[in-house]
Amino acid sequence: MTTTPAIHFITLGCPKNEVDSDRMSASVGSAGYRVTNDLAEADVAVLNTCAFITDAVEEGISAILELAEWKSGAPGRAIVVAGCLPSRYGDTVVPEFPEVDAFIPVAEEISLTDVIAGLTGAPAGPGDGGAKRTAPGPTAYLQISDGCHRRCAYCTIPSIRGPYRSAPLGDIVAEARFLVEGGARELVLIGQDISAYGRDLSSAEGLSDVLRAIIAIPGEFRVRLMYVQPDGVTDELLETMAASEKICQYLDIPLQHAARDVLRRMHRSGDAEAFLQLIGRIRAALPDVSLRTTMMAGFPGETRADARILETFIQDAAFDYVGVFAFSPEEGTEAGSMEGQVPKRTRLARAQRLRDLADTFGIERAVSRVGTEVTVLFEGVDESGGSIGRTCGQAPEIDGEVVVEDDVPAGETRVVRIIDAAGYDLVGELIR
Repeated sequence: MTTTPAIHFITLGCPKNEVDSDRMSASVGSAGYRVTNDLAEADVAVLNTCAFITDAVEEGISAILELAEWKSGAPGRAIVVAGCLPSRYGDTVVPEFPEVDAFIPVAEEISLTDVIAGLTGAPAGPGDGGAKRTAPGPTAYLQISDGCHRRCAYCTIPSIRGPYRSAPLGDIVAEARFLVEGGARELVLIGQDISAYGRDLSSAEGLSDVLRAIIAIPGEFRVRLMYVQPDGVTDELLETMAASEKICQYLDIPLQHAARDVLRRMHRSGDAEAFLQLIGRIRAALPDVSLRTTMMAGFPGETRADARILETFIQDAAFDYVGVFAFSPEEGTEAGSMEGQVPKRTRLARAQRLRDLADTFGIERAVSRVGTEVTVLFEGVDESGGSIGRTCGQAPEIDGEVVVEDDVPAGETRVVRIIDAAGYDLVGELIR
C-alpha cells in the first residue's frame, strides 16, 4: 500500500466504549495513519463491540456481517473487531468469523497500531502513543476507572473488563485539562462504578478528591457523574457536589430492583425502604437534583409480589429518568443458570409495565419545568434548524434535550426559559 492507510471506527455500546474508541483513534492518528469518518474510503474498519448482554452480541454480529460486504467491495480492505466481544468469548470467536482479519480484546487495544501496520504493510510513525484523546466536542466522557470488584449474579462485566482499576489522579486531571482546553464544556465522569474510585489505591483518594481536583482546572465547564452505586453516595460526596456550581446536581444510581429477596439473589444490598431513605438524603442535600436509575424486570425467582414492590417503589421514588431492562440470561453468569427462570414473555411484560409507570412520573417532572429558567449547554442543531442542548439535569443521549428556535453556536451556554415539554424533551426561548 503506497498511500497512507485510512482507518474508520465504528463504536457500539456504552460511553466507556466511546472513550476506548477515542483513545484508539488518537493513537492511530498520532502514529501517522489517517482517521476517516467515511467507511467507503477506509482501508481498515475497526469495530469496537459491546457484549454485555445477548442483544448487544447480536448487534455486534450484524455489524460484522455488514462489514464483510464492505470488505468484499474492494481489494486490500481489512476488518478489526475490538472491545467486549473478543474479551468475553476469547479465541472461540475467531473461527466463527473468517471475514475478520484481527480480534483485539479490551486489554490489548493499545496494540491496534501494530495490528494496522501488519495488515496494511504501512509501519506506524514515530508519533505512536503520543496522543491520548482526540479534540472533543462540547461534551466529553472522562473515564476515571475500569473493571469491577462486584460480583452481581447477572453481570458479565468482570469477565470482560477485569478487576476494578482506578486511573491515577494525575492522569485524570491531565486528561480533563486537555479536554477542557480542547473545547469541552461538560465532562461526564464514567466507569463501571465511579463511586468506588480509589479502593485499589494505596492513597486515601476517593471520588470527592477527583471532583475537587477537576473543578480546580481553570475554565468554564461543568462536571457530571454517571454510574454511582448506592453505597457510594456518601455525605462527603453530597457535600462536595453541593459546594460547587461546576458540578451538576445529577446522579445516575443503578439500583436494579427494590425487593430485598431479589436483590440478595443478585448479590446486591438494599431494599425499597433503604433506597427511599437514600433518595430523601440526596434530595435534602441537593434540592435541585435530577435522579436517574436502572431497573431490571424478571430476574430469576422474581414473584408477582416482588414485581409489585418494584412498581410501588418507582411510584414512591418519582425518579426523573428510569432505564428499564428485561433480565437476559447470559452464558457464564450465575443468574444464567439459576432456578426459577421467569418466562421471557413475562419478563418483557413486566419491563413494559415499569417503563410505562416510570414515563408517567418522568414526563410529569419534565412538564413541571415549564416556566422555569435553566442554563443550557448547546451542542448542535435539530432537523428543523433549531438549536439543541442540555441542562445539568439531562445526560447525553438518554435524558432528552432542550430545543430553541434561535441559532446558538455549539459550545455556548445560555439561559433559557422553558415554555413547553414534549415527552422528556423541553422547548425553550432564549433569555440571554
